[in-house]
Amino acid sequence: MQPKIIVHGGAWKIAEETHADHIGGTHVAAEAAWDILARGGTALDAVEKAISMMENDPTFDAGVGSVLNRTGSIEMDAIIMDGKTLAIGAVAAVRGITNPVQLARHIMQDTDHSLLVGEGARRFAELRGMRLCAEAELTVEREIIRFKRLQQKPDYHLLDEFAPTPIEPDPQGTVGAVAIDAAGNIAASTSTGGAAYKLPGRVGDSPLVGSGAYADNTTGGASATGHGESIMRVVLCKTATDAIAHGKTAQEAADYAVKVMFERTGGYGGIIVVDHQGEAAFAYNTPHMAVAWSDDAGNIHARIKS
Repeated sequence: MQPKIIVHGGAWKIAEETHADHIGGTHVAAEAAWDILARGGTALDAVEKAISMMENDPTFDAGVGSVLNRTGSIEMDAIIMDGKTLAIGAVAAVRGITNPVQLARHIMQDTDHSLLVGEGARRFAELRGMRLCAEAELTVEREIIRFKRLQQKPDYHLLDEFAPTPIEPDPQGTVGAVAIDAAGNIAASTSTGGAAYKLPGRVGDSPLVGSGAYADNTTGGASATGHGESIMRVVLCKTATDAIAHGKTAQEAADYAVKVMFERTGGYGGIIVVDHQGEAAFAYNTPHMAVAWSDDAGNIHARIKS
C-alpha cells in the first residue's frame, strides 16, 4: 500500500494576511507525518505527529493559539482513532496542556476508557507525565483581541461567524489529519480550542467519534472542521466513510458529506478523507480551506483552496 497523509488547518474565510502561515503550518505538519510513513511508521504515529506540530503552531485554533471562551479561558478538545481496531482516545474541555492529541492517545492506549473531560483529563495527563502549563502559554494576542471584540456583541451567535461571506475574515483553525500506512492501516485525528466565545464547558464535534473524526480500515478515515453543532447533527465523518462503503470514491464521499450537512442543517465546514485504497480528498462549503497532502511520489502540496 502506498502511504498517504492529508491534513487540514481549518475551513473558514481565512484572512489573506494569514494565508502564508496556514500554508506553511499545514505543509510542515504533512511533511513530518510523511517522513514517519516513508520510514515504515504507523498511521497513528503520523497523524499524532502532524496534529502535535499544528497544536504547537499559534496560527491554528488548537493547543497554542486556541480561542478563548466567554470567561476568557481556554478549553480544548481532541480525538485520535485507530482504523484497524476502532480504538478511540478523546479529551474534551481540558485546560493547561499544550498537546491534547497526545493525551487523547494516552487515553486510547493506557485506559479502558475512550473519553476523559475537564479536570479528570488534566489529572490523567499529569499521571502520564505530561507537562502541565499555565494558560498564558497557550494564549496569543490575536485571541485576546477577538475576545474583546466579541464581548461588545451582546447578540452574538456562533453561526453568524459561519456565513459564507462573513463581514470580517476570521480563521477558525481546527486542525485535523488522516493517514494510511504501508500496512493499509488508517488513522484519523482532530484537535481544537473550540469555538470562539463559547460557553464554558461547551464541547463541539471534534472529540466525538464519527463527527470530528472517524477511521475504519474497511472504508476510510476522515477529519472535519467548521460549525461543530452542524457537524454533530449529521455525524459528518461517519457519513463520509459510510458513503465509501456504499461505493463512492473518496472525493465523492467528501462532497456528499458536506452536501448533506448543508442541506440538513444549513451548516458550513469542511472535511478531509482517505479511503481504504489510499485515495485522499477534501471538500468544503466555506470561502477557504487550508490543506496539505502527499502525492504518490511523496511530494507535499499545501495551499489554501478557495
